[in-house]
Amino acid sequence: MAQVEATTERIIAADAETVFDALADYSVTRGKLLPEHYSEYEVREGGDGEGTLVHWKLQATSKRVRDCLLEVTEPTDGQLVEKDRNSSMVTTWTVTPAGEGSAKVVVGTVWNGAGGIGGFFERTFAPKGLARIHDTLLANLAGEVEG
Repeated sequence: MAQVEATTERIIAADAETVFDALADYSVTRGKLLPEHYSEYEVREGGDGEGTLVHWKLQATSKRVRDCLLEVTEPTDGQLVEKDRNSSMVTTWTVTPAGEGSAKVVVGTVWNGAGGIGGFFERTFAPKGLARIHDTLLANLAGEVEG
């Protein structure tokens, strides 16, 4: 099994603390940011960053739906890590200052891909699809926090 990775980034015209707080607010803000690929969103524990347990279904393609139960940690300032209890998938959100009143958000997801020909297609196409989904989420985040 080869590791599959998808990374997306965006500069947002809001300070890093505001952007991070919006991402870490699973109770109110995060659910509003999710594109149509997400369903059954539910906060099961916590709701604000570290210690949150959140559930959703992610429909990456018409045939592929992941049932995700994510544990949220904050290993360093400006970083949220979502580890899926149901798979090897780990998503890391990193928010850093990017000049006066702006923040850079990088979202990276890694997981153990399938083997064989299915794995080849997964490694080829899944990162692009997930990057598009994350790009939409980051655009929604920008719309939520910018001026």
